[in-house]
Amino acid sequence: MERIIAHLDMDAFFAAVEERDQPWLSGKPIVIGADPNEGRGRGVVSTANYKAREYGIHSAMPISTAWRLSEEAKKAAKPPAVFLPGNHDKYSEVSERIMEILRKYLSAGEAGSPIIEVASIDEAYFELGENAKDTALKIKKEIKEKEKLTCSIGIGPNKLIAKIASDFKKPDGLTIVPEKEAEAFLEPMSVRKIPGIGPKTEEMLNTKGIKLIKDLKKYPREKLENMLGKWGAGLYDRIRGIDDSPLETNWTAKSIGEQETFNEDTLDLNFLGERLETICRSVFERFSESGFDFFRTVVLTVRFADFETKTKSFTLKMPASDLKTLSFRLTQLFLPFLDSRQNPAKKRVRLLGARVEKLTCK
Repeated sequence: MERIIAHLDMDAFFAAVEERDQPWLSGKPIVIGADPNEGRGRGVVSTANYKAREYGIHSAMPISTAWRLSEEAKKAAKPPAVFLPGNHDKYSEVSERIMEILRKYLSAGEAGSPIIEVASIDEAYFELGENAKDTALKIKKEIKEKEKLTCSIGIGPNKLIAKIASDFKKPDGLTIVPEKEAEAFLEPMSVRKIPGIGPKTEEMLNTKGIKLIKDLKKYPREKLENMLGKWGAGLYDRIRGIDDSPLETNWTAKSIGEQETFNEDTLDLNFLGERLETICRSVFERFSESGFDFFRTVVLTVRFADFETKTKSFTLKMPASDLKTLSFRLTQLFLPFLDSRQNPAKKRVRLLGARVEKLTCK
């Protein structure tokens, strides 16, 4: 029997929640993220609503670039973007209510199975039955009525097609791709649409004349494996719409982390040590409240002034649960970045980040 998998993706979620809760923001371009500091800000954009995207602003963009694009729009007599810091606690509460709406429909017998995979704060995969379209429309309608927010839903024979379909007609879209049409649905799309193909891989493929998925389909499995390693062999199936990955019903956070971008690049040992300790304490506080009892891996991220980013990790022989171990291991990972071991050019540090992984319960 053909699987029917749906992917729900909230539209510009953080920005949409702020626009809903603050009427004066209605119709304005909104950017959620770091403080732009009049173009001198050093963080990134978390979310941009669709009005802001018309200016070229998008998530993960340097906040200084977003500010510049906003100023260019302003000079062209367009409304400047409104920059907001965001409120993760509020977004989490809204997310929980949305997922409850989803679970209600999946457990009410209107779907083929109550299976749901919460993939992130604003997206989820779930399985549907024969009345997939009707159920999806009901879910969209109730989210709009109760939360005053829109979402886009993609429906397909697997997670891959469902996710790509949910992005096909944003915002407030519903796209259904039957199994027999999945391969043709993908062919005219950019290779970047395939999850896992990032900017660097896209650039490499473009240099070979591969821009669309139909271009990539000309290569046999062995050739893709030679170009991209083992991942390339699996890509052969994905670009043909084939994906047998299951719904992960016991989804849990894979890691807990924090990072900080500094106002000025620095190699000041006292300052960096103090900020690393603060980040460490923040990570530990979130870990303590997460419901997990132990962490096994500690990860440090260092970004230099030239944006070169390095990540180092350490996996403990035995699971730990104390701040002292976390702080000690992070410091141990960081010290080589202050000398020739990891920073021979003595480059200044722009960002520090820390996280814990391999989280377990008793």
